Amino acid sequence: MSYKKISPEELSGNTFKMIGSDWMLVSAADGENFNTMTASWGGMGVLWSKPVAFVFIRPQRYTYEFTERSDRLTLSFFGGEQREALTLCGKKSGRDCNKVAEAGLTPMWVGDRAPSFEEARVILSCRKLYSDDIKEEKMLDPSIMKNYAAKDFHRIYVCEIEEILVKED
Repeated sequence: MSYKKISPEELSGNTFKMIGSDWMLVSAADGENFNTMTASWGGMGVLWSKPVAFVFIRPQRYTYEFTERSDRLTLSFFGGEQREALTLCGKKSGRDCNKVAEAGLTPMWVGDRAPSFEEARVILSCRKLYSDDIKEEKMLDPSIMKNYAAKDFHRIYVCEIEEILVKED
C-alpha cells in the first residue's frame, strides 16, 4: 500500500458527504489492542490556529474506552466498495466479535500512533486536544433531544489533524 502525505489545504472532497453520507471509521488503540466504529457525525475546520477534526462518541461504545485511554485516533475514509464493511462496523461491537476481520478490513498502523486500514482511501491521523460531554442544559434547540431519548449524550473530541495520508493509485 502506498500513501502520500498531503497538507490539510490539499484535502479534496466535500466533508459533509465524506462524513455524513459516506461515513468514516474512528479508531483508537490501547497498546496493541484497538477498536473502530463507524461514524457519521463530525466535521473538520480550523480551531486554535490548528487544522482540526471533531468527532462524537457515546460512552457505551467500545471505541470510547480506547479513545479515552489514548491521546491519538484516526479517521479513515473509504470508497463505496467498503459500504458493507462500514455498516458492519457500525452494527457490531468489538466487545463481542472481531468485527474488523468479519468486515474484511486489513489493519495497519499510522506510524506507531494509531490504527487504520489498508482499504482506506484517506486517513487523518489526529491528536486529541479537547473533550467534553454534550449536556442537556446547554441545548438551545429542544428538537435536538430527539437524538438523546435515553439521555446517552456523546462526548465530543476536538483533535488536531497531524497527518493526512491519501492512497496513491
